[in-house]
Amino acid sequence: MNQASLECRHISLSYGATPVLRDVNLKIEPGEFFALLGPSGSGKSTLLRLIAGFNQHQSGELLIDGQDISGVPPHLRGVGMVFQNYALWPHMTVWDNVAFGLVERRESRDAIRRKVGAALELVGLQDYGQRRPGQLSGGQQQRVALARTVVIEPKLLLLDEPLSNLDKQLRVQMREELKNLQRQLGLTTIFVTHDQEEAMTTADRMAVLDQGVLQQVGTAAGLYDEPHNRFVAGFVGTANLLEGQVSALDGDTLVFDAQGLGRLTLPLPAEPPAPGAAALAFRPHQIRIAAEGEPADADRVWLQGRVEAAEFLGEFARYRVRVGEVALVADQPHYAGGAMFPPGAQVRLGLAPTQLRYLHR
Repeated sequence: MNQASLECRHISLSYGATPVLRDVNLKIEPGEFFALLGPSGSGKSTLLRLIAGFNQHQSGELLIDGQDISGVPPHLRGVGMVFQNYALWPHMTVWDNVAFGLVERRESRDAIRRKVGAALELVGLQDYGQRRPGQLSGGQQQRVALARTVVIEPKLLLLDEPLSNLDKQLRVQMREELKNLQRQLGLTTIFVTHDQEEAMTTADRMAVLDQGVLQQVGTAAGLYDEPHNRFVAGFVGTANLLEGQVSALDGDTLVFDAQGLGRLTLPLPAEPPAPGAAALAFRPHQIRIAAEGEPADADRVWLQGRVEAAEFLGEFARYRVRVGEVALVADQPHYAGGAMFPPGAQVRLGLAPTQLRYLHR
């Protein structure tokens, strides 16, 4: 299979007076499994369709292997796309669906037989060639759509919300199969999703978009641990955000005036933030929740609070704790026999200074 690179240089697209993509700059490496992640209306599907050739940008360059393909029609781009609804022909057999692109290219019967057989075997459907899509499960239909796409040997594989029509258990199974298939083929793959877990468990790297603007690009761990701004912190995983001011840097300490909570004196981080307006971000699982009177870990910064709500989620319990005028979310691992803090309980929350992130955007 081919391994192609893709690069977007200053890509912008508008529908009338409405900007949909705003100066997008992005490079995807050969053989990479790359996710475009964002909420509805973020521009992620528009960007995918633009790569496929179904949308046309007004400015910028779109390059595959260094060649600008901006004016190249879809069928000449060497790109294969799996649509959200799979777009299978219901009156045709699985075999004929997979063979369709090869027939359109007027390949020989022997070549079609060999390639379709190999593609169906690749997705585990070698015994389903004579069935029709209506006789298949959702996961099997998706495999057919994948086989139909990879059989034409594209340079890029594009997947538009590939798992959204499947139930949760099947989504987990299929994302593992997608990852294994991509590794086996070594095919540069770009998929669109609004599901953070799906992107984080599948992609080598991902780009987060919001309102047509590329917010951040990186690995799942990179975006989760080091978000560049408030949007990324809140969209990739769950985050507590304390708005306020970095008001003073003094020796080994930093003063952060948090709105609705008060003044926090914190250890100075290795890369001190600039004074001024900022948000202090930290994840629920990074908080330690303790009962009043329980010995305190001196390495943490402790806040007094009251439990407003408690949810049991199996592996952990999630609490909403009122601290001053601010509600914080804290997660506590669950162990058999362990008791939960009830609503109304007075507790202390311990923040680990090394896990705090200062966001200025």
